[in-house]
Amino acid sequence: MKSFAFVFPGQGSQAVGMLDAWGDHPAVAETLREASAALGEDVGALIKNGPKEDLALTTNTQPVMLVAGVAAWRAWLSEGGAMPSVVAGHSLGEYSALVASGVLTLAQAAPLVRFRAQAMQQAVPVGVGAMAAVLGMESGKVVAGCAEATASFGAGSAEIVEAVNFNDPAQTVIAGSKAAVDKACELLKANGAKRALLLPVSAPFHSSLMKPAAEALREKLASLTLAAPQIPVLNNIDVAVESDPDRIRDALVRQAAGPVRWVESVQALKLRGVAAIIECGPGKVLAGMVKRIAPDLEAASVYDPATLADTRQSLAG
Repeated sequence: MKSFAFVFPGQGSQAVGMLDAWGDHPAVAETLREASAALGEDVGALIKNGPKEDLALTTNTQPVMLVAGVAAWRAWLSEGGAMPSVVAGHSLGEYSALVASGVLTLAQAAPLVRFRAQAMQQAVPVGVGAMAAVLGMESGKVVAGCAEATASFGAGSAEIVEAVNFNDPAQTVIAGSKAAVDKACELLKANGAKRALLLPVSAPFHSSLMKPAAEALREKLASLTLAAPQIPVLNNIDVAVESDPDRIRDALVRQAAGPVRWVESVQALKLRGVAAIIECGPGKVLAGMVKRIAPDLEAASVYDPATLADTRQSLAG
């Protein structure tokens, strides 16, 4: 059996009907029941029927992506899938990884990520912040371009833009105030970026403008009992594995207002000796990033019974 890591996707991979291919798989059905009880609403109906606009609201997206990742994980285990040597998640996906590792229960995590989403949305009113994906430019140049754009507004200005998601060697997401993000897009394209595309999101996630949300999350996390991880969890913010619950809490707080260091995370997983990185949950976004970051690693996705069976076979080979 090859050594492998499981990684869980975050916001952006959601789709109406994303669990349909599982049919009435017992592990998936039980996950939906648990999450629905914890949130006091029918999560399965929201995922199955949408509408898309409701699924795209961050207060819904964060819980449904958590649930979808945990459902695929539990299906994997119920079908005899082996345990990964390490788990991680992209942004919100880190919460799915913590459930998989036993640090949080699903009943704890579902209301927690909804709280996180609400706190993020309240931190910056809709329309005040923005995010954009910068393509075809090395990340160091994107960081420098953001600093230049921020400085252009003068000392003491509230306008700010930062690099917040280091997704692959040629894709970096920036976030901040709308005016500063627009300015950065203009500068970066002038400096050689192939494209700078505004993203359809409702808040500047992972930027320093999210600090009020991070502080709200700190209080919320302090009220929860976290267990020691049963599988190592590599976090986004420090690209580190923590076993102490207080340090895990602190990393989650800082992650809300700090960058997702995904390129470094994949490199760190590789250094831990894994031969494959398996995306667990809807879509193939992370598997694609893995191939661009570490082409020599095997990358696959588990999002329905067929991909689960294929992945089990390839890892056994």
